[in-house]
Amino acid sequence: MGKALEITDANFAEVVENSDKPVLVDFWAEWCGPCRMVGPVVEKIAEAYEGQAVVGKVDVDMNPETAMKFGIRSIPTLLFFRNGQLVDRVVGAVPQVTLEDKLKAQIAVEA
Repeated sequence: MGKALEITDANFAEVVENSDKPVLVDFWAEWCGPCRMVGPVVEKIAEAYEGQAVVGKVDVDMNPETAMKFGIRSIPTLLFFRNGQLVDRVVGAVPQVTLEDKLKAQIAVEA
């Protein structure tokens, strides 16, 4: 794993809900083809926005509670949080610029 944090059922509240920065969470699974396409994009975003935002990944097979809590029915699903609250979501493989624009919007709100 690279710069993106591994987020689990156990640490979700600490990492996401208690963060003082905007958070992007990628819900994925090892067997999911589109997830493997989005994974490197999420890593690039984690590196590019280090210090400005928290970027993490939740393996839905290993962390079913968190996936259920947010009604994740298809993956990849990427959720955006600000002040511990869900503020936006993207379902499916999308271009890096789409994710960056949504994350930048949350960073701008914080500024």
